[in-house]
Amino acid sequence: MRIWSIHPKYLDTKGLVALWRETLLAKHVLEGKTKGYRNHPQLDRFKRADKPIDRINEYLATVYDEALTRNYNFDKGKINWDFEPSILCVTTGQIEYETGHLLNKLKVRDKEKFDKLQNLKKIDQHPMFKIIKGDIEKWEIT
Repeated sequence: MRIWSIHPKYLDTKGLVALWRETLLAKHVLEGKTKGYRNHPQLDRFKRADKPIDRINEYLATVYDEALTRNYNFDKGKINWDFEPSILCVTTGQIEYETGHLLNKLKVRDKEKFDKLQNLKKIDQHPMFKIIKGDIEKWEIT
C-alpha cells in the first residue's frame, strides 16, 4: 500500500489507478470494514488525525479530481464528500524520498513522465499536506 504525499498529478496511469484502489482499501480499514492492513504504517498519519475518515475522504477527493482531469471514470460515490478540510504535515525528507521512489517506477513504466518529473525544480505535495522540515517519516518503510 502506498498513499503518496506528493500530488497525484505526477503519477502515471498505473500509479493513479493503484492509488485510488489502495486508498479506498485504507478507507475501509479506517471504517472498520476489513480486518486486513489494520496496522499498515501508511495509515498512521490518518489514524493520528483529528477525524481519520474525513481525512481519507479528503485525500480521495484530490485523487478523484486528478482522475477527472484525465477523463478517467472513477466512482465519485465511493467518497463521502461531507468532510471538513484540514491540513496534515509531511516532512521535506518524505517528499524527497517519495519523489525518488516515483522516479524509479516511472523510469521503467513511463519514460515521458520520468523525463518531465526529473527536470522539475519543485515537486508539489498533495494539497491536504503542509510541508515541514524533517527526515523521512517514521511510518515510511524504506
